[in-house]
Amino acid sequence: MSWQDHFTDLIRRAATDLPADVEQALRRQAAAEIPGGRAAFALDTILENVALARRKEVPMCQDTGTLTFWLDLPRGTDALPLLEDIRRSVANATERGWLRQNTIAEPEGRSLPDNLSAQHPVVHLRFAERDDVRVRLLLKGGGCENMSRQYSLPETALNAGRDLEGVWRCLLDAVWQAQGNGCAPGILGVCIGGDRATGYELAKEQLLRPLGDSAPDPALAQLERRTFEAAQSLGIGPMGLAGRTTLLGVKIAAASRLPASYFVTVAYLCWAARRAELQAPLRQVPAPRT
Repeated sequence: MSWQDHFTDLIRRAATDLPADVEQALRRQAAAEIPGGRAAFALDTILENVALARRKEVPMCQDTGTLTFWLDLPRGTDALPLLEDIRRSVANATERGWLRQNTIAEPEGRSLPDNLSAQHPVVHLRFAERDDVRVRLLLKGGGCENMSRQYSLPETALNAGRDLEGVWRCLLDAVWQAQGNGCAPGILGVCIGGDRATGYELAKEQLLRPLGDSAPDPALAQLERRTFEAAQSLGIGPMGLAGRTTLLGVKIAAASRLPASYFVTVAYLCWAARRAELQAPLRQVPAPRT
């Protein structure tokens, strides 16, 4: 199996097959809602959509989103052939209908038929002492991307200072401002610290984490739990229709910052947490060019 085939299949899985942990969370929350109520109806409809997309191998959402790849590579790997194969796989997946033609070139506002541009797809490369290649992919739609937010503490309007209590106030405000927009129930990927650009990058990477895990730092893990429980009590519910299910998860990381800056960055993801990953042995990676 070529790397182009690997990447094409990764896109297919991400676009059409919701991860098991996310589907289980939706089923759990559907069972917790009032039977016959609007929230239960919305979650049941979502689950029907999930099953149909998987069975027919079609995108579970018409907005197939921005494709962001994270590649962890052995030290010394020539990444250029992999990047070329990723671009070929995006064009192939678009032609086969797993991706919608929804990449727009600016400033002319022209739709790109193969979803390829200088900026798309997004690829992050990391090199380490390892023997295999790990590839992770996230498809993030525009509706939930619009609900992402960044705060600069202190934030007087929220009475939020430069501490975890202030961070918590920002996170609840982000959920409240989103309401049902961005296709709730959502998942929050959060970065505390960093600069404006790296904050969004690290916050988005948190959306790759399984729903059942916790941040390794006990203080951040406690903040994840507290934010999740408080958000559920807001009553926003699926699609903003009211109910007990406003979030499916909260994932928080921290990064070093400058003394003058204290950013809290929130990457909001819809219920369609379209993530997938693969690992392959080193022998399948193209040899370094000389």
